[in-house]
Amino acid sequence: MRFPMKWRLRVVGGFTALSAVCVTQQARAEIKSDTAHPSYFFEAEPHLAIAPFNENEVGVGAGFAGTFNVANEGFIKRLNDSVGVGFGADWTGNNNWNLSANMQWNFWLSDKWSVFGAPGVGLHFHKGDNVDIWPAFGAGGRYHFTPNFALTMRVGYPVSAIGLSFLL
Repeated sequence: MRFPMKWRLRVVGGFTALSAVCVTQQARAEIKSDTAHPSYFFEAEPHLAIAPFNENEVGVGAGFAGTFNVANEGFIKRLNDSVGVGFGADWTGNNNWNLSANMQWNFWLSDKWSVFGAPGVGLHFHKGDNVDIWPAFGAGGRYHFTPNFALTMRVGYPVSAIGLSFLL
């Protein structure tokens, strides 16, 4: 027996809506908990660094970001957030180095996903002894393979990155 296309679309739409509601209910329960996230002291993140704001070329290289978890319960009560103080060092080719310091505000959406914002300040060393001071900021997300191991993607200024996070 064949069903008309509009009935097939309704069934698929119904299953999609039901799935979204179930996932949303689980995520809503986890984000409303103060501490339903991994307990850790330090996040170590080696990464591939991309610096699209270098003077004459896009810089690609390697880097490391480290964040100390200073508040297991963040700024908003009854929300699954935490706060860290971090630093970063990135080499993006042709004698370009970026050093940064930031405050990282994490939001733990579910057992698989977390997002963060990281405002701060950075130093850009280029062409030997030239140094610039820049605002540094980033926003990103993590896909957690395990509670303490994640793929991290960060879009930022002056450096964006993709790497692995180890929550120690």
